[in-house]
Amino acid sequence: METISVDICVIGAGSGGLSVAAGASQMGASVALVERGKMGGDCLNYGCVPSKALIAAAHTAHGMRHGDRFGVKSVTPEVDYAALRAHIRGVIAAIEPNDSVERFTGLGVNVIQAEGRFVAPDALEAGGRRIRANRFVIATGSSAMVPPLPGLESVPYLTNETVFELDSRPDHLIVIGGGPIGAELAQAHRRLGARVTVLEMFDFLGKDDPELTEVVRRQFVADGVDIRARTVVKSVAAAADGGIDVHVVKDGRPEVVTGSHLLVAAGRQANTAGLNLEAAGVDYDRKGINVDARLRTSNRKIFAIGDVVGPYQFTHMAGYHAGIVIRNILFKLPAKVDYRAVPWVTYTDPELAHVGMTEAQAKESKVSGMNILRWPFHENDRAQAERETHGMIKIVLDRKGRVLGATIAGSRAGELILPWVLAVAGKQKIGAMAGVIVPYPTLSEVGKRAAGSYYTPKLFSERMKKIVRFLLKF
Repeated sequence: METISVDICVIGAGSGGLSVAAGASQMGASVALVERGKMGGDCLNYGCVPSKALIAAAHTAHGMRHGDRFGVKSVTPEVDYAALRAHIRGVIAAIEPNDSVERFTGLGVNVIQAEGRFVAPDALEAGGRRIRANRFVIATGSSAMVPPLPGLESVPYLTNETVFELDSRPDHLIVIGGGPIGAELAQAHRRLGARVTVLEMFDFLGKDDPELTEVVRRQFVADGVDIRARTVVKSVAAAADGGIDVHVVKDGRPEVVTGSHLLVAAGRQANTAGLNLEAAGVDYDRKGINVDARLRTSNRKIFAIGDVVGPYQFTHMAGYHAGIVIRNILFKLPAKVDYRAVPWVTYTDPELAHVGMTEAQAKESKVSGMNILRWPFHENDRAQAERETHGMIKIVLDRKGRVLGATIAGSRAGELILPWVLAVAGKQKIGAMAGVIVPYPTLSEVGKRAAGSYYTPKLFSERMKKIVRFLLKF
């Protein structure tokens, strides 16, 4: 068996693994990259990229139905699912070269397209070769979690890895899971013409602020999505008409929901199977690989990043982890993760974006003198011009006016959250945002108006009026 010796061996060619491999190789390290599936990982092939391409198509269809609000005649769109699938594949193909074997080989990376398996604390076997490395980086990501539902194995079902291959419109799509993935795909398919029912055991988009998720829920209801929260799925079975019966219980009452297609979006699970982590001396559990603040595993020569470690399974977090690992391995700096200002976005319409603490978390942490600022989108001129008035920003402050967190539900919330990420990360006070000059008319004025409202009680108080009247005498 051929033996390869390198400085760094990266396992997994998703966002995090590719970032480590490219960065380390360009800085002079010898790198082997092991990938058993497609280059680009879940995000490029089954996640972020295809879902946003699907959502863009759904947004266009929705706009065609509602053009009359601008004086443009509304029409019912004809959706060609085969062409839609081609559109999704075209978007993936446009990005693929950045993640390709050819690009990374050109960077000097030894790309091995095979499954990797540890055989020792410092050795991995893949594709008939043994790889020895000074440091390993596990970046194997996550995959759709399929719950152990009775009957599920006997019916066809979709996950995020197969739903983008549909070449015809589902008549009635049942979605198990009302989290970000389930919500995005549910609304997109509804706007593309399918009937959609969402079954969620807990609350719809339950990890976000309920005051803001309500803004999103109302739009789902307006779109015709049937959201059934606090509903327990008990089993599934083939329906008499060739569809799928989902047996559920809500408020103690059993019922059957029948649909043509079933999408399982009940969460993600870390990809650790097949790695033989025991041979490497790497501790892990059902949640993923255990790491310290420097992303080192129990074997200090092995790091792990991205979805396989959590706690936030986002592509941008994998990229952030990659930077931490590069500083540790290449520059011997004790860089550590800091999760205080982790942003996330759910790409529904309206979008839902968050960073930092929610109101509930601040209360749970007993933040002294907590203050909540809000500003609605309907008070924004750009939102009025674009008829995108359903939305709100909510900011959590401490007693000194420091920004602890922010949540936005509204048009382009994912773009609007960035300054609040900077505010939370930099422990800025609200005055920093209140004092900036914001171009008019933009949606970003929503944030500035919310920040300015912090000073409203003092500025327009009786005391201030007395001071102004006194100063005007001079």
